[in-house]
Amino acid sequence: MKKISMLSLVVLLTVILIIGCTDVENKLEQNELILATTTSTRDSGLLDHILPYFEKEYNIKVKVIAVGTGKALEMGKNGEADVLLTHAKDSEMEFLKEGHGMKRVEVMYNDFILVGPNSDPLNIKQNYSNDIYKALETIYNQNEYKFVSRGDDSGTHKKELKIWKEIHIKPNGDFYIQNGSGMADTLKMADEKQAYTLTDRGTYLSMKDEIELDILVEGNDILFNQYSVTTVNSEKNEQINSKGAKKFQKWFSSKYTQEIIGKYGKEEYGEVLFTPNAK
Repeated sequence: MKKISMLSLVVLLTVILIIGCTDVENKLEQNELILATTTSTRDSGLLDHILPYFEKEYNIKVKVIAVGTGKALEMGKNGEADVLLTHAKDSEMEFLKEGHGMKRVEVMYNDFILVGPNSDPLNIKQNYSNDIYKALETIYNQNEYKFVSRGDDSGTHKKELKIWKEIHIKPNGDFYIQNGSGMADTLKMADEKQAYTLTDRGTYLSMKDEIELDILVEGNDILFNQYSVTTVNSEKNEQINSKGAKKFQKWFSSKYTQEIIGKYGKEEYGEVLFTPNAK
C-alpha cells in the first residue's frame, strides 16, 4: 500500500512538473511574435523604425521574416507565422476566403514606379511619364535594354505580371531578367545593368543615394500599392500567437502608430515613404 502511495506521488509530481514547464514555454512563446512580411517594409527601414515602439509597449519580441508577399502568405497557410504585412489585395482576399486568415486591415500605402537609367535611352520619361502600359510595351518591342523582374511571386512581381497581362505580352528572352530577390537587391542589379525595373516608391527613396536610376513613370491608377495586416487563423498551428497578432494588428492601425508611419522618411528623404490609411 505504501509503495502504491509513493508511486502515485511520483506520478503526480511528474504531471505537475510537465504542466509547469508547458506553461512556462507557452508564456515564453506569447512573448514572441512571428511577422512574415514583404521585403520592401524591411528594406525601406520602416520596420526597424516602428517595431521597437510595439515591443516596448507590449513586451513582445517581433521576429521579422522578410520574403515576398506570395511566400509570406504561404507561411501563413502553413502556420509558420502569426501575422502578415503584405501588399497584394487579390491574393490576401483569397487567403481569407480559403480560411487561412482571421482578419485583414488596410494600414498604409505608397505607389509603384518604373525606374531606369537616367540617360533614358528609350525616352520613356519624355513620352510615357504616366503611362506604364506604353512604357513596358516600348521596352519589350525595342528588346535592346534589360528589364529586371523580382520573379519571386512578391507583391511587386504580382503587380508587374498583371500589367504585362493587360497589354497581352508574355515577357521572355534575353532582355527579361528574373533575379528572384528582394526589392533592394533588384534595384542594385538594375542599377548595375542600367536596366529598367518596377519598384515601390519607399524602397527606391531609401536607396536613391546609392543608385543611379531615375523615376521614369509614375502616377497611373494601377500603380497604387496598398499594404495590409492580416492575422493568421490560429487553427493552422497550436503555437500561433493569436493574442499577440491581434494586438499587433490593432496597434499598427492605431492613431499613435499611424502618426509615426506618416512622419517616417519626411525629414531624411524629403517625402514620406508610406502614407497611413487605416480606418
